[in-house]
Amino acid sequence: MKMAKQVVVCVLGVLGLALTCKATFYTVGDSSGWDISTDLATWVKGKTFAVGDVLLFQYSSIHSVNEVTKNNYQGCNTTNVLQSSSNGNTTFPLSTPGDKYYVCGDKLHCLGGMKLHINVAGNQAASPTNAPESATTSLPTTPSSKSNNPTTTLTSSGSTVFVHGGMGSLVLGFMGLVTSTMFWVF
Repeated sequence: MKMAKQVVVCVLGVLGLALTCKATFYTVGDSSGWDISTDLATWVKGKTFAVGDVLLFQYSSIHSVNEVTKNNYQGCNTTNVLQSSSNGNTTFPLSTPGDKYYVCGDKLHCLGGMKLHINVAGNQAASPTNAPESATTSLPTTPSSKSNNPTTTLTSSGSTVFVHGGMGSLVLGFMGLVTSTMFWVF
């Protein structure tokens, strides 16, 4: 009987760990991708971004994506960027809370609305402490375009995947260990 209780407690502990370690991948612009014709202001509405989530930018070879400061975002300045990529499939892990700003490397595209501002909520119990590493190696190697941008890979609501880490994971793991030990002793 004690062994059965221990197994149940261990299974619940593992499930608790799995449920607290998740991140959401957002494909910026959905099936339209990161493009001058995409209404990014509408795309971002209603979405809640948290530490541990990941933004996936898919775009054609005429575009790029740069993470910039607020001032550079407002003026579409791409000369002093925080991060930059032009490979057609770029991920930006959201590893810190606060405002994040992204612009196309072509200033005219940025001035035409090809820029994105999001707010990343602080650490929550369901958010891992470390964001996942860049996933560009597991993505298609050819740049996306409006005509070949995958629509079923990831959706606007995001796809939840399991990642490791998180203070909540440690707490639940410790509670499972203590509970398991209590069942074993008594």
